[in-house]
Amino acid sequence: MDFRIDHNSPIPLHVQVEELLRKLIVLPEYQNGKLLPNEAGMARELGISRNTLRQATNKLVYEGLLFRKKGFGTKVIKTVDSKAQNWLSFSQEMKAKGIEVVNYELELSFVKPTEKVATFFSIHEDVKVLKMARLRGDSGRPFVYFISYFHPRIGLTGKEDFTRPLYEIMQQDYSVVAQLSKEEISARAADTTLANKLNVTIGDPILKRKRFVYDPGNRPIEYNLGYYRADSIVYSVESERKL
Repeated sequence: MDFRIDHNSPIPLHVQVEELLRKLIVLPEYQNGKLLPNEAGMARELGISRNTLRQATNKLVYEGLLFRKKGFGTKVIKTVDSKAQNWLSFSQEMKAKGIEVVNYELELSFVKPTEKVATFFSIHEDVKVLKMARLRGDSGRPFVYFISYFHPRIGLTGKEDFTRPLYEIMQQDYSVVAQLSKEEISARAADTTLANKLNVTIGDPILKRKRFVYDPGNRPIEYNLGYYRADSIVYSVESERKL
């Protein structure tokens, strides 16, 4: 790759650098996790100030294409989009993007629900529910930790083949259709558990997605919490305004 800019061009330097970075980050080595060249060295090689380079880099960080961490470096975000329209299970989302899901951990247990889960399901806190905790990702690394609770009405036993898409199991094996999903998106800092699961540093930003799933009768069937590495997901919402 020709790693140069034209100092005699009427095109502003930061715009040239931005275009150069866009070409750089699609190269296989950077898509596969290699850190971008050192900022000081890159600025020196291009004959520009670090402020000019940072201006271009900030644009790509803002767009969700790059992730920068002080003392670590800058790398490409291998994005996983999740659109709210025609929502799918995680396995179906990944399959649609050509990503083969790897289950790094799977834990199943029957537990007494928390107050929030019991309230959502409209059940007593002494009624045990199936809890499923899964650490998932691609062949490179885990990037999301899911915790799901299921309404006992469904009849899940915990012995199901959870390599199959979750909502396929519900529909085909138990005649339970997951139709409506209501979600809450927030950010939090990684605690010790999440840091260990997702291989990040304690205090690093984590995207938290809380999903409430209902059947066609508007009855709750799943309470789901998902914790994503911040450098592995871009969450997009598609909306249409009715005129």
